[in-house]
Amino acid sequence: MSSRAPQDTGRDAQRLWSVDEHLADVLAAIRPLEPIELQLLDAQGCVLVEDVTVPVALPPFDNSSMDGYAVRTADVQGASEEFPAVLTVIGDVAAGSAELPTVGPGQAARIMTGAPLPPGAEAVVPVEWTDGGTGGGAAAGMTPASAAPEGSGGEVRVHRAAEARAHVRARGSDVQAGDLALAAGTVLGPPQIALLAAIGRGTVRVRPRPRVVVLSTGSELVQPGESLAAGTIYDSNSFALAAAARDAGAIAYRVGAVADDAETLRSTIEDQLIRADLLVTTGGVSVGAYDVVKEALTSVGTADDGADGGRMDFRKLAMQPGKPQGFGTIGPDHTPLLALPGNPVSSYVSFELFVRPAIRALMGLADVSRPSVRAVLEADKALGSPAGRRQFLRGKYDAHKGTVSPVGGSGSHLIAALAHADSLMVVPEDVTSLEPGAELEVVLLG
Repeated sequence: MSSRAPQDTGRDAQRLWSVDEHLADVLAAIRPLEPIELQLLDAQGCVLVEDVTVPVALPPFDNSSMDGYAVRTADVQGASEEFPAVLTVIGDVAAGSAELPTVGPGQAARIMTGAPLPPGAEAVVPVEWTDGGTGGGAAAGMTPASAAPEGSGGEVRVHRAAEARAHVRARGSDVQAGDLALAAGTVLGPPQIALLAAIGRGTVRVRPRPRVVVLSTGSELVQPGESLAAGTIYDSNSFALAAAARDAGAIAYRVGAVADDAETLRSTIEDQLIRADLLVTTGGVSVGAYDVVKEALTSVGTADDGADGGRMDFRKLAMQPGKPQGFGTIGPDHTPLLALPGNPVSSYVSFELFVRPAIRALMGLADVSRPSVRAVLEADKALGSPAGRRQFLRGKYDAHKGTVSPVGGSGSHLIAALAHADSLMVVPEDVTSLEPGAELEVVLLG
């Protein structure tokens, strides 16, 4: 981890930072986590750090895509229900068969899906095109070998012709040996894990998922499931941000709300450093008398030589919601810490704009931010926005129509509105009123 950390100079403490400046400052302090070798399932959600090539062709041999009979095409040419081709069944070929019978003229072998095509055979006829060896009409399926071992012998009547290679998966039809299976930078999801397993990789070299510790602060916070006393509210921020961290690709650890006591907070943070690649706090960063995060961490890093292990900077941003923000590094490993405001919407918007990109940067991804589109505002009236502030309003985006509609008001406490939004509408700093029909940037959250 980089030892670089912001410094709380008088000039920086007074000036108003732009959203872009703050994000750039955060990302400049982030370095991708060191790669490690992981078992496949442990690597889910991680980012590859090297190209993976295919060691053997996939599939490694010609195999059947159907349950049926392996035949020579000349033997079933012109076959019909009225005049079926009658072939001698010489045995079974099951998936995993090592010793294969050779199919000669006038012969067929029962073959199962995924089984190797036996020598001499040129095509597979599905069992539904045959009588299944029963001497009757079209078969619906094969009698299990364990129940009727004699089914692997006798005769079979084939009611339809088959072209060469019909219902045969060719060797290497998926990937050839030497092909690029997955490129460095790929995020490993279930399909990618499946491909790695299919080509025989038991482990893979990746950057691990970042460990993110989320702490909410406030003596008024009560855990969900407990009873509310006078003046208390339920802690939603730590749940929201832990879930958001997981959604971003991290391993999230949620710490129950910390009371408004600076020493308690400092001690809690120190205890959490052992399992954190990134720390996120919410609440206590404004200018109130009980803004505990600012009180607890402002003094961190006052030594000129930085021997204490970090520096914190608390600043104001030209944005709404989310004006007060804190950022720095803490502890002997200079672990990044982002201190977000406590109002629920401010906290969540700040996470999306700053914490999510930090998590993605730790993962080693080049594209760290949510995708954004241009959309037309669909609203009953104009949207107001404070001059000099970049405003982020909750919205509902309609991809088919290319429109976005506001959800709820602009208050930073409106959690219900946030729960029904799927995007953030961005009103630039130099715009104070946005009329219906105007085009604007929309950050997609889903």
